[in-house]
Amino acid sequence: MVEIVPYENCYLSGIVDMILSIQRDEFQIDITLDDQPDLLDIPAFYQKGSGNFWMALKGSEVIGTVSLLDIGGGKAALRKMFVKQSFRGAQRGVAGCLLKTLLTWSASIGISDVYLGTTTAFLAAHRFYEKNGFLEILETELPPSFPKMSVDTKFYRQMIKPSYVLPKRADLEGKK
Repeated sequence: MVEIVPYENCYLSGIVDMILSIQRDEFQIDITLDDQPDLLDIPAFYQKGSGNFWMALKGSEVIGTVSLLDIGGGKAALRKMFVKQSFRGAQRGVAGCLLKTLLTWSASIGISDVYLGTTTAFLAAHRFYEKNGFLEILETELPPSFPKMSVDTKFYRQMIKPSYVLPKRADLEGKK
């Protein structure tokens, strides 16, 4: 069974190993851990303001990640969306669960827009984002606070509909 849970420090080495393996070995992107200092202090970087960081776990194995970086003004950046190759695909649903967790969180805390940057090498990711309501935008349409990585060449945005909680029946009855 796969669980989606917020970041816990005991999984840091699994997160770093998985992300670097995907970036460097699978997609031959010339990026190092030194280029990604956010990975060494996830709570301080992601779990502040409206941000958060989630992991997909199969047992104690990290098989996926996604994070939401608060960039101010009710806007956020989707970062670190990675799923191990053997757990990808619609039939597995890991990426969809990670994204749903992020978007549900965003709506519940009043985020109005989620932006992301990616590389042209991640073709399946482009299709995934587009199927899930992200629209491609020009780099010039990014908010000034968007943290563009040197490898980012393709950008997306999703407007988030606010969520609300329906009042409980007992709450309604008390207002008569």
